[in-house]
Amino acid sequence: MDYTLKLEVPEGVYEPLAKAAEQAGRTPEELAREWLVTAIRAGIEDPVEDFIGALRGNIPDWADEHDEYIGQTLVEQMKNMGNKCS
Repeated sequence: MDYTLKLEVPEGVYEPLAKAAEQAGRTPEELAREWLVTAIRAGIEDPVEDFIGALRGNIPDWADEHDEYIGQTLVEQMKNMGNKCS
């Protein structure tokens, strides 16, 4: 079953959405729907979620912010790899 949502978004959100949709040859509504579905599925299918609570640590917000921490670590590792190649 499909549902219809009516969303009001600020201009700063709509304009980049409209531009991306135009570049993709789609409507803003189609692209917004695709992005929303992708974001929700990514949240539902978070592979790290199974480990939440399994490990002890001193980072109190790890359960909520693990994606951010993983991203920061990957960026640092990529920077270090770039320095080794120079």
